[in-house]
Amino acid sequence: MKSNQQISHERDTPLVNVEVPLVGTRPMSNRALRGIANYGPAFVFLIVVLALWEVIVRGGLISATLLPQPTVIAQALVTHWGDLWVNTMQTLVETVIGLALSVLLGVVLAVLLDSSSWIRRTIYPVLITSQTIPMIALAPLLLIWFGYGLTPKVIVVILYCFFPIAVACADGLLGTDPDLLRLMKSMRATRWQVLWMVRLPNAMPSFFSGLRIAATYSVTGAIFGEYVGAYQGLGIYMENAAHSFAIVLIFDAIVVTALLSLLLFGLVVWIERMALPWYQRSTLGDSRARKTVGA
Repeated sequence: MKSNQQISHERDTPLVNVEVPLVGTRPMSNRALRGIANYGPAFVFLIVVLALWEVIVRGGLISATLLPQPTVIAQALVTHWGDLWVNTMQTLVETVIGLALSVLLGVVLAVLLDSSSWIRRTIYPVLITSQTIPMIALAPLLLIWFGYGLTPKVIVVILYCFFPIAVACADGLLGTDPDLLRLMKSMRATRWQVLWMVRLPNAMPSFFSGLRIAATYSVTGAIFGEYVGAYQGLGIYMENAAHSFAIVLIFDAIVVTALLSLLLFGLVVWIERMALPWYQRSTLGDSRARKTVGA
């Protein structure tokens, strides 16, 4: 039992303010630096490969005519940047339009597949079969039907991209928690309300997984469409460089193509983080928990 003197002393003692750090309020700069550090090994590996490439070609082990040095490719990239920029913008327009239409078509198709088991059994095999048709056989037909304009390139991009988006989104819709569906049914929610409030939010992580894959395919699809027939674009740029045996210019176009793919991939990742912050936090928490268990 405490004496009256002790109780009086504790009452008169001022409380000490203890600052408790809030969870998830780390500075943005720290998170950005941590994200950059995660890709550190990849940057180091790339630098090592480029350095070895430079040394091997300069040492005469491989002819510089067949495989130019990275420094020569970089110099040509700066010298011919004007032509590259014009062709890159044309390819980027085709890619963005095709990818946007692929998202629209893929989501609509995924909702249709989820709406009815009969529709799913009817359309899904056709959807898979469509991916077995070689694009090199369809591209000349698109050229004959639609000419040398923008339309055939956009269609090729859609054919490349809509499948992973549709399949990933459909899997996300089918993987909705049954307890949530029963809860919405008990609340007399309409089918549209269930789709909008439960199924689509649940499918978003899967949708973005498919979109990341599609983003890396989209530039390739646009360039392939340009190879078949176009007036401008990175595909035409590479084809003209190949006819002139200008291997350096081909490598320049390859570098720009890779940068465009990385740019689109990074843009999709950024949009996913902005749209699904709750999913990013839960994923980070699961990874930390696995590390703790493993330790």
